[in-house]
Amino acid sequence: MTQAVQAYSYAGHSTLTDGRLGLSTSGGTALSGPQAHPRFFSGLLTHAAPAAAGLLAVADVALTRYHQPRPGWTRDPVVTCDGDRLRFESFSACGGVYARLDVLELDGDVLDRGTTNVDVNGPLRESLARVGGRDPLHLGVGPDELTVTTLDGAVVEKKVPLPERWLRGFAEVQVIAAGFDLRAELAGPQAVRFLRSLPRGARSTVWAVPSGRDLRLSSGPARGGVCLSGTGRVATLLPLLRFAKKLRVYGPADGSSTAGAWELELPGMRYTLAVSPEPWRGFSGEGAVLSDLATDEAAGDADLVGMLLNFEPTVELGLLADRSGLPVERVRAALTQLGVAGRVGYDLHEAAHFHRELPYDRDQVAQLNPRLTAARRLVASGAVRLMGGDTAEVTTDGGVRRVRIESGECTCTWWWDHRGSRGPCKHVLAARIAARPATLPTTPPTTLPEPTPSEATP
Repeated sequence: MTQAVQAYSYAGHSTLTDGRLGLSTSGGTALSGPQAHPRFFSGLLTHAAPAAAGLLAVADVALTRYHQPRPGWTRDPVVTCDGDRLRFESFSACGGVYARLDVLELDGDVLDRGTTNVDVNGPLRESLARVGGRDPLHLGVGPDELTVTTLDGAVVEKKVPLPERWLRGFAEVQVIAAGFDLRAELAGPQAVRFLRSLPRGARSTVWAVPSGRDLRLSSGPARGGVCLSGTGRVATLLPLLRFAKKLRVYGPADGSSTAGAWELELPGMRYTLAVSPEPWRGFSGEGAVLSDLATDEAAGDADLVGMLLNFEPTVELGLLADRSGLPVERVRAALTQLGVAGRVGYDLHEAAHFHRELPYDRDQVAQLNPRLTAARRLVASGAVRLMGGDTAEVTTDGGVRRVRIESGECTCTWWWDHRGSRGPCKHVLAARIAARPATLPTTPPTTLPEPTPSEATP
């Protein structure tokens, strides 16, 4: 697994003097601009026990490999300060589970707004596990460190780099989640009963189907149901049930995917888990971002829209369209481009994007999406022949691929294997790039020939 190489330079050691913890930080992106040693927040969390348990849950996801488990994973959560809330995010080692804790009630000083990733290891985890309902919980967040002060003293942990697969996952999740609808909302007692009724087998697949004000389990698809493939992947919800006020379940509006999201409402915060369609499928390979990234305007629009982001708790598409002078669809494509650079996420409860900053730049977009790079290479080499109407032919080493541009169908083995469920193949992307800015007329569907087995690469 590849990683972006990041270097950290600290001015000195963090110290605890006269009951005050001084943090040594290194760099970071904040609202005030690049800072050598900025700080984001210092104060109390109103609801200590659920906040500590929620942060442990996010950290547990970051430490877990749900598909083919093996020890040795030591990645860290990401934290964003949006001014009125803190968002802690993480991905599982296998890239198939995304977790976020939104802390909505803060009592303290917001010194700046920005994003960093934080290390939550053994000593800190032990301190968090001992936080009770009446214990004071003072939280200090800087771009490179997370400090929690409890009655037991202070623990300071240092930041480590994020793997690139996390960044790809962040981008894919915000696009996929934007297509989810709320399917069910359960009160606390019903939420506890349902989640505790899930099969204990970690690899079990079930469907959660609305039934009045409750959910029932089904072994197969049912109207309005949300798939949960690998019930063990929502295990981090269980320790939070003693604080649960509501459970909300989200799924794709068009039924095109078996991905889903599970949100627990806790006192003063929300904990959200999104799970990929299968335990072996990480979000990083879903290809949901490729169509937006393939537009000619996306990179330039992203520069413009990115300048308008201000670490808001929610990003309004209409407001960005007004400020940028761009149509809403181009703003949405620009946000996808920014998502690939780790600069936006999506909040299902708010039904809106939010601004974050990760230490990656736009030049890495192509590296993180080899299918798009291959498509542009096909266009540059003259491999795409527009046939008129809605069809094109793409010549590759494996033969000529026939494409229907609007529907995204192709005669390659990638399309026949996935039928669009993992984004367009490189041939469809190449044809769409070559067809712009021409307006494509609608033509009756045709039957495509079966693919030859010589080219399995998407």
